[in-house]
Amino acid sequence: MSLKLYLAGPEVFLPNARHMLDAKAAMAREFGFEPICPGDVSIDPAPTRHEFGLKISAVDEGMMNRADGIIANLTPFRGIAADVGTAFELGYVCAQGKRVAAYTNMSANHFQRTREFYKGEIAEGPDGRKRGPDGLSLEDFDMIDNLMLHGGIERRGGFIAVHDAAPDAIYTDLTAFRSCLEWYASR
Repeated sequence: MSLKLYLAGPEVFLPNARHMLDAKAAMAREFGFEPICPGDVSIDPAPTRHEFGLKISAVDEGMMNRADGIIANLTPFRGIAADVGTAFELGYVCAQGKRVAAYTNMSANHFQRTREFYKGEIAEGPDGRKRGPDGLSLEDFDMIDNLMLHGGIERRGGFIAVHDAAPDAIYTDLTAFRSCLEWYASR
């Protein structure tokens, strides 16, 4: 029986979304896995955008329920952190006790990206914690993203691939994705 892998990530928002989803699915099949990709099914129309959003959410949860594991693209998206939908999906699969792997196409860790966001204006607060100019404390744990995402993968014996993709290929470079497939294949 082929391992079913839910392929999570912000690729669904790309202008070439179908191409990227197809490329990831084809690569998963090369390794003998059955890919489960958001965007692979048609969803019946709904009377409102809100109801249509609920349908998409339900379909995606159903896909994750059928999966044996996940590969989550945690490359920062629209900011310094992973796509929030992908973060939910990773947490959902972790909570089910399934196999987990993730990757990022940016080697700068979460703290480095946060420091860049604050343009280096970080100071130690009276409590000894690093804080931005807005007074908010920062995570500095040498992790690829928020400690709950990175920790959730690592504490379950999962795998995290880190690759520095070229800036123009940050969402299309599949080098780290392939590393996740190799990890699954070695298990």
